[in-house]
Formats: sequence, structure tokens, C-alpha cells
Amino acid sequence: MILLAIVKFIHFTSLLLVFGVSLLRPLLLAHPGQQARLRNLFDPLLCLVAGLGLISGVGWLLLTTADMVGSLDTAALSRVLTQTFFGKVWALHLLLCVGLLVCLRIPGARTRVVARPLSALAVATLAPIGHGSLFEGLLGQVMVINQLVHLLCVGAWLGGLLALLFVMARPNGEDLRQLLRRFGNLGLWLVAGVAVTGLINVRALTGTLWPSPGMSGFATVLNIKALLVLAMLGLALFNRRSLGDPDWDVQRLKISVGLEWLMGLAALLAVSMLGGMAP
Repeated sequence: MILLAIVKFIHFTSLLLVFGVSLLRPLLLAHPGQQARLRNLFDPLLCLVAGLGLISGVGWLLLTTADMVGSLDTAALSRVLTQTFFGKVWALHLLLCVGLLVCLRIPGARTRVVARPLSALAVATLAPIGHGSLFEGLLGQVMVINQLVHLLCVGAWLGGLLALLFVMARPNGEDLRQLLRRFGNLGLWLVAGVAVTGLINVRALTGTLWPSPGMSGFATVLNIKALLVLAMLGLALFNRRSLGDPDWDVQRLKISVGLEWLMGLAALLAVSMLGGMAP
């Protein structure tokens, strides 16, 4: 279903960005004044994004219920929420989404601190409902953990890129070279996590180290996603190399980071499509 893929894309993007920004915002900026400034810039946006996450999460439930039961009424929703694995996980997931939105809406440093683990838990409850649910026993548990690490790394990478774009647009005295180096050092670990867990997923789902593009629609979309991630990695390496240039061009780096972030969103769209395809 194209509509379900769009809803999944909005939901994945919303929650991963909220998690990534909440996690990396205090790590990227060491000065408390800069952190406060970025909070003032980001908090309204994060509330909006978390709201989209909640709405798309409800939409995901409704579309899945219609697909499972063939109808969309109170009885059908009740059956899905109470009698299916997806429904039980999704009920908890939506509660976490509500709690996250409430935390982001209430001003104060304490609620922002609570929002970080809440966003991580919301992302964590996405892991059991993916292709990892096709496996049983110990292998199924390993695949869910692998998917969880994959999602957390992707969220931290994309959320960090978005926070980076905001700071680069309004540096306000921030040393951008040092900021980019801090993010680059962390980004190496995030990219490694995305790559390793992604390869494990591919091997488990397809039975091959990597499927050729013509094998199936799943393989074709998977290859498109891989090309996008490789392009992101290339841009990241270009950005890292540019930092050593004494005559580095900040404007060019802004464009490069922006392209890297947009490619990440395109890769998430591919992921949303893969969720509805048979491996």
C-alpha cells in the first residue's frame, strides 16, 4: 500500500529526528548558553515533529487494522490491539508517543531530560514489528536487537545532521570547525553501526551477502537505499577532509551537510517501502 508506506515514512522520520536531536544536542554544543539557544530554536520544531509522529502512528494503526481485519470499526481496532502482537506493541508505542509529545510541550529542563529516554523507547518499540518478527526463538530476539541498534544509529545520525544544519545556519560565535570535528568523530561510530547492522539484516532476510538488483522488488529498493547511504558516506568523508583545508568554504559545507541529510530522508523512504515487501 502506497498510503501505508507514506505514513510509515512520516512516522519513522518524525521519531528518529526527535530522538537524534534530543540525544546529540547536548553532545554537540559544550557551552550551556549555546545549548539554551539551540533549545529555543528547536523546541517548537520538535513539538511539531512529535505531533506528526503521534498522528502518523495512529494512521499506521488504522491502515494496518483495515488490512488485517478488512474493516475499520471499534471492534476491529479492539481485536488488533488486544489479540495481535503488532497491536500490543503498538498500544505501548502510541502511549510513549503521547508521553513524548507532552514532555516536549511542557517547558523546563527536567521534561527535556525525560524526553530523551522516552524518544529512545518510542524508537525501540519500532524494532519488534519489522522483518525481524519473521524469525522465532533466539534468532528472532537477535534480529530485534540488531534492528534496534540500526534504528538508534540512523536516528542519531540524521538528528545530528539536522542539529548541525541549524547551528551552521546561525553559528552565533560557535567554532564550526570544532563542532564539525566533534560530530565527525561520533558519526564514524554511527555509520559503522548502521553498516554492520544493515548487513546483518540483509544476510538474515535474503540468505545472501547482498542480493542483485534484478532478483526482486525488495532487492531493487534495497540497492537504491544502499546507494543513498553510500552517497551519504561519501559526503561525510568529503566534509571531514574539508576541515583540514585552511581555506575551507563554510557555505559549501552547509550545502554538503544539507544534501547528506536529504539523502538520509530518501533512504528512510526506501525503508518504509521495504517494510511492505517480501524479502
